[in-house]
Amino acid sequence: MSFSFEKIIFSAFIFLLPASLFAQSNPQGMTPLHVAKIEQVREIALSPSGDKVVYTLRVQANPLEKNKPATYDLYLIDLESGSYIPFVTSMNVREIAFRPGHKSITFLSRRSVDHPIALFEISLKGGEARKIFDFPTSIVDYDWAPDGNHLAFMAPDTHKQEESILPYEPLVYEENLIQRRGFIANLAQEGQRPYRVQLEGSIYQMHWSPDGSKLAIAIAPTPLIDDYYMRQQVVIVDHYGQSVLGRVKHEGKLGQIAWSPDGTKLAMLAGADIYDPIAGRLFIVSALGGEPVQLKPNFKGMFEQIQWTDKNTLNYLASKGVWSVYGSINADGSGMQTIIGKGGPNLTNFEKAKDGTIIIKANTPAHPNELYRLTESNALSRLTYSNPWLDSLAFGRQEVVSWKANDETVLQGMLIYPVNFQKGQKYPLITVVHGGPESHYDNGWLTSYFEPGQVGAAQGYFVFYPNYRGSTGRGEVFAKSSQGDPGGAEFDDILAGIDGLIEVGVVDSAKVGVTGGSYGGYATGWFATRYTDRFAAGVMFVGISNNLSKWGTSDIPQELYLVHARKRVWEDYEFFLKRSPVYWAGQAETPLLILAGKEDTRVFPSQSYELYRHIKVRTDTPVRLVLYPGEGHGNRNATARLDYNIRMMRWFNTYLKSETEEKPDTMIEVDAVEADLVK
Repeated sequence: MSFSFEKIIFSAFIFLLPASLFAQSNPQGMTPLHVAKIEQVREIALSPSGDKVVYTLRVQANPLEKNKPATYDLYLIDLESGSYIPFVTSMNVREIAFRPGHKSITFLSRRSVDHPIALFEISLKGGEARKIFDFPTSIVDYDWAPDGNHLAFMAPDTHKQEESILPYEPLVYEENLIQRRGFIANLAQEGQRPYRVQLEGSIYQMHWSPDGSKLAIAIAPTPLIDDYYMRQQVVIVDHYGQSVLGRVKHEGKLGQIAWSPDGTKLAMLAGADIYDPIAGRLFIVSALGGEPVQLKPNFKGMFEQIQWTDKNTLNYLASKGVWSVYGSINADGSGMQTIIGKGGPNLTNFEKAKDGTIIIKANTPAHPNELYRLTESNALSRLTYSNPWLDSLAFGRQEVVSWKANDETVLQGMLIYPVNFQKGQKYPLITVVHGGPESHYDNGWLTSYFEPGQVGAAQGYFVFYPNYRGSTGRGEVFAKSSQGDPGGAEFDDILAGIDGLIEVGVVDSAKVGVTGGSYGGYATGWFATRYTDRFAAGVMFVGISNNLSKWGTSDIPQELYLVHARKRVWEDYEFFLKRSPVYWAGQAETPLLILAGKEDTRVFPSQSYELYRHIKVRTDTPVRLVLYPGEGHGNRNATARLDYNIRMMRWFNTYLKSETEEKPDTMIEVDAVEADLVK
């Protein structure tokens, strides 16, 4: 294992933090309350003419007043005049689109929680948004035909089960499920009833062909999450959704589908095979169906988004390690070239108009997602500044790190320095482990309610974000490299990175903490038990503690087998038990805070109960279990998010900084929040 602090570990980040951050005298670092008010760009849509862009802005509720989810406002930018116009700020806006042939924008929303989600329209001249189409059940997604009148949309089936004759009705698990159907409506004919697409199953995508004569549909056999992940198929149907014209022969995960401009081909983002953990490979297939051809099967990255430029060329957005790139490729796989390479902002989405205008959503270590425009010289010009107050805060430096694992595999990640870092001084470390494991960290904005990031830096921590084997963004082989070895070499990779930081003298080996959610929560539980001598504190979120009971209580048993374990739990009970934190809980000496959503179906909260009970009964180690009512696999509501962030940092401050053995208070007093957070 090697880890060079000066040469190998760090490569300078090209977008430096604003000089204003360092020009102030004693500027404040980021606190959980700052995180709770961050706004960021979510969806984007570019007009076909390229002169206007609309986007939704995610606005968080005030967590000290209301525990509710974020809302989404609609904004319009006139790229010719440079004007920014708040378009819809009184409704929760999503699925935005320019309506073909109409000078208007459409979106999904509802005016009252008592009403189903419907389709609304607002003129580009402004005014009041009006409802133009509704349905007995909530519309979940839609696509306009080229004529701007025919609408393909998806909604839960209107068929209802008969009510029980008894004054009580139990829930029958995974039966009597409501399918997500596809429908077609002609809004030019008033009063015409929508007709249902004649395919059995749950429909997740519907895309009109360029001439409006056909639809490409992604459908799964049932609405079960497992089927959504592992059994979606692409079917081509006629304009009315009544006749099947072709089927695509593909097994595995499915992502984006896009028609070529001449309507002869489909581009698909999908898994390379049934065992690929992500839909990050690029395929081309005939619009008549058949066997798709994978382009660039040896690509050492992950395709994130595609858009046809002409009948033979696509633009793409891809991850390559901790970087993002934007480029183009021919439909036969030739001519792949990079337009925006690594070293700039972290690109997350793009839209290209017919006139060549390109709008990109991106973030950097200095700010979350904002809008950029690609200039003629292929430079990025920033358009939005949603959080100008961020410029007044002091940020810790963020750098890309590399190290070698025990088997010489080269690994990557990010390291955020403590604010006011002093060379020669050792600092406590918080290690943040991503979930999945089919995910990865990019060199961009890394602070959220459950990721310490700049909040940790402000309180004097190094914050380490490792991309261990099994992470995405480095090709199919690397993404599969952790399969069948849960808690094995993948987590040893993280230990090797921590060892490197300790060896170069910047981290205090007695003050190492770990946190993560879902699979990152599994890593946290594993480190707090199996490698308890290495970690002084852990914060585990919606994490796995028992691989045997996890399989039986999860909503993704097939995905767990196909893209993770690669063998069934009953084939080797002992193996899966010994790769579980509960097995090692009797030796746990790491103070562990366990947090979970009370309604989590992905990692059932019983996983948190199990580890809590094992540590509580078998040891004297400090352990606490916190459940969030109404929350699932991650917190959606504002107060629950703030509460999580505060509890996480208090736990780390108690066991990585102070000398006390007493657990932090269970209650959080609003008046003391700010003072407590900036200690």
